[in-house]
Amino acid sequence: MNSPGVRGSGGAAQGASARAPGGDTAATIAVAAVATCLIALVVTLVAGGSVTARVVPGLPDAGPLTRWGLPAATTVRDVAAALTAGPIVLALFLLPLRSGALGPQALGYLRAAAWPALVWAAAAGATLVFQLSDVSGLPPGDVIGDQLTSYAVSVAQGIGLLATILLACAVALLCRTAESAAGAFAPLVLTGAGLLPPALTGHAASAGSHELAVTGLALHVVAVSLWVGGLAAVTFHGLRAAPEDAPVAAERFSRAALWAYIGVGAGGVASAASRMYTVADVFTTAYGWIVVAKTALFLVLGLIGWMHRRRTVPRIAETGGRRLFVRLAGVEIAVMAATMGIAAALSRTAPPPQEGGTTPAEAVLGFAVPPPVSVQTLLTLWRPDLFFALVIAVLGGCYAAGVVRLRRRGDRWPWGRTVAWAAGLAVLAAMLLSGVATYSMVVFSMHMVQHMVLSMLVPILLVLGAPVTLALRALHPAHRRGDRGPREWLTAFVNSGFSRAATHPAVAAPLFVLSPYALYFTPLFPALMNDHTGHLLMNVHFLVTGFLYYWIIVGVDPGPRKLPYLMRLVLLLVAMGVHAFFGIAIMMQTDPLAMGYYGQFEVPWLDGQSADQYTGGGIAWAVGEIPTALVTLAMVRQWRVDDERTERRRERHSRRDGSDDADMDAYNAYLAELDRRSQGGR
Repeated sequence: MNSPGVRGSGGAAQGASARAPGGDTAATIAVAAVATCLIALVVTLVAGGSVTARVVPGLPDAGPLTRWGLPAATTVRDVAAALTAGPIVLALFLLPLRSGALGPQALGYLRAAAWPALVWAAAAGATLVFQLSDVSGLPPGDVIGDQLTSYAVSVAQGIGLLATILLACAVALLCRTAESAAGAFAPLVLTGAGLLPPALTGHAASAGSHELAVTGLALHVVAVSLWVGGLAAVTFHGLRAAPEDAPVAAERFSRAALWAYIGVGAGGVASAASRMYTVADVFTTAYGWIVVAKTALFLVLGLIGWMHRRRTVPRIAETGGRRLFVRLAGVEIAVMAATMGIAAALSRTAPPPQEGGTTPAEAVLGFAVPPPVSVQTLLTLWRPDLFFALVIAVLGGCYAAGVVRLRRRGDRWPWGRTVAWAAGLAVLAAMLLSGVATYSMVVFSMHMVQHMVLSMLVPILLVLGAPVTLALRALHPAHRRGDRGPREWLTAFVNSGFSRAATHPAVAAPLFVLSPYALYFTPLFPALMNDHTGHLLMNVHFLVTGFLYYWIIVGVDPGPRKLPYLMRLVLLLVAMGVHAFFGIAIMMQTDPLAMGYYGQFEVPWLDGQSADQYTGGGIAWAVGEIPTALVTLAMVRQWRVDDERTERRRERHSRRDGSDDADMDAYNAYLAELDRRSQGGR
């Protein structure tokens, strides 16, 4: 990371003398972190029994190189990914921008992130080889070739690692070529995308509770990478940067680290809960003891973070405060390294077995086939979907915080918008967390209820809540001129070329009305239903496409363009007509849809897939009437208010310019006289 762009503002000689102690300290911290990570990895692997298991004669065995090489390659991959994310986050969000552009230091950190990205790609490639060796029971040298190529393009775990390799290489390329703050967003997004495939295709995808295991592990991995990488980058910056630059990065990272800590904890709890079925498993199995050790280190990290926030961050502008920060951060990095070593060993430790085994339906659904649909089961069979629970909690909490800030400031916020937002989140919870979500995985008609509500009712309520307008009014501007805080980033996103393209009627409307045809009448639907991540992305697609469409129809937030109301009405009528035909097309199908998914389990209380599918098509045909009426009422009201606002603006303009229209005034006086005479006659 010794990039020429990462320097202080002093002269060359002064900068060289200032960097020498910092370089020694950075090297010491790095060596200590590597040592603690390796020690923790080795001790945990031995204690967990994954490298000391007795080889059964006659069974294939990959050999000691794979037993030790796979967790080692996984550890290097995870650490390199974190060290890639850290400098990018530091350059974009932790260092102040200059007129919205990256400064020399930030650009140097962005360039430096390319090197750990290349290590990340190489470690992911080694993990791919060792993983295939472990699965096939062959030495690593015997799987390189056609067998490795086939595994990388046909098996979910291999595809995930191949995607990580490609994304890491793309991150390295973009970090070397990006010049602006907007351009630096691409490697940041690709880094986040590269972290997810191993988590979404590994053992979590086959755990009993898909909603907890997959989302919990993905959240855990992303939060750990941002936390570890961010701390390493801020510590390096504190050693190398000019004194006046260090407090800004440390103070901003302190706020972000709290949320990363919460994300790590929530993801870790969910991931562990999906693999241990009783409390006794925590204390009677090797997997449970490793989780306990990891939890203890997590609590130690929380204590160190609290000390940072209370003691070192307020004093970091002082010389002693910076030294204290570096010492404490060095200890924190060492503990983090040990935690990552334990985590890599934990992924190689067998979790406790589930008593009684699983049925074929439970293997597909993650739960047993529910009893017949009733009001009681719809209200009681809730699913612990961590992803949407977090989405609802974050959206609700941020909106409430914005309203409270406006109220405390003495500003008014329409209560109708708050009610619409709260109602949208409540309906979202009912569709994705209650018994409706449980039955939507088993019964096509209930799935269609969920689809229609997610795409045609929830987005309307959320759009009418005007979240962007609330955020722009509640968020404070950046303290430094030319810098970007949350408010400036939001404004830049709303006015970006991406937003302009996504909210164009030629993009938003076809996505909304045509994507159901591409989904349900192709093999894509059973493929997405068979995979938890695919099913989650399908629900997100329903919400996002519905939100974009109704944003351009009845949205009150500022956007790249404002459509005429007549054009909005035409788009609404056309979309509703196409949606109605979609329901009729499902009802006319002679063969059941997605039998590759629904045919895997038996629903004894269902009268048949064809009859249920006919019911689902009727629901899709009929449900569109309610959103159409709601949107029409909202549009008519907005049209009237807009006309009144335009008329008031015209009158103010006329009075200011002295250019009143005499004919219009005479006509208004004539109407007033007629009204007076009619009143007198009565």
